[in-house]
Amino acid sequence: MLWTSIKRVVKAGVLNFYRNGFVSLASVFIMTVTLFVVGSVIFLTALLGASLEEIKSKVDVNVYFLTQAGEEDILALAATLRNLPEVKEVEYISREQALENFRKRHENDELTLQALNELPDNPLGAVLNIRAKEPSQYEGIANFLKSENALSSGKTSIIDEVNYYDHKAAIDRLSSIINSAQRLGFALALILVLISIGIAFNTIRLAIYISRDEIGVMRLVGASDKYIRGPFVVSGVMAGVCAALLTLALFYPLTYYLGDATENFFSGLNVFRYYLAHFGEFFLIIAGSGILLGAVSSYLAVRRYLNV
Repeated sequence: MLWTSIKRVVKAGVLNFYRNGFVSLASVFIMTVTLFVVGSVIFLTALLGASLEEIKSKVDVNVYFLTQAGEEDILALAATLRNLPEVKEVEYISREQALENFRKRHENDELTLQALNELPDNPLGAVLNIRAKEPSQYEGIANFLKSENALSSGKTSIIDEVNYYDHKAAIDRLSSIINSAQRLGFALALILVLISIGIAFNTIRLAIYISRDEIGVMRLVGASDKYIRGPFVVSGVMAGVCAALLTLALFYPLTYYLGDATENFFSGLNVFRYYLAHFGEFFLIIAGSGILLGAVSSYLAVRRYLNV
């Protein structure tokens, strides 16, 4: 009996979907726009994340050591820093490598190179380049380096300079920009999705309004509320599935066309390759959103608008 009722509801929903061809097409179109916005928000989030990661990768703290600092002590400090939860990466540059890098930077400056060659010894100390996981964590790393926990040779500090305080204003500004961009991106995405859902809901409600006489007849012959709602929910789910498939199909040529442009402009992130690599996730999100949007909108529209 239950299975028979389910088949009747599904059949009625499919018939309603095809019979109300224009309205169903309008519902699919509006829901496609809604799901397209949802998918675009995912892409924009990925692009924003890639851009912020690229910006963060350009920021680091440099620790310059005294020329008499022992390599073992410096490497021990590097190992200690790598164990800090705030630290993402520590790069060690020896005195010899620092001198070679200096020569490369000034290879066209003969006067500087001549003065350097006249010195009896390498004037440059070793360097540690430290990258934090988040820009806001550099201050904690700098404070650690100033504290007694940082390695020293005997009672004399082996650290000559930590350049964090020279870059503090820029790092604080970067942290503020990143936090603001993340909040703005989330707020904008939420607003766009809510507006799109509202439009889709009203479109489906219009489709149900057209069938109000049919619903009235069904109520007169004693149809239950579930039986009346069922076909409209099925039609809504069908519209959601069609919209999801159409949205996924539209993203393929669009991301293919924009792939090279985004790779050049947004820190190497190619949206076409990103789409293909995460297609399973896109399918679940878009299809799930389409089905949920169609079913919930239809259910609420029947109950609220027609007072079933």
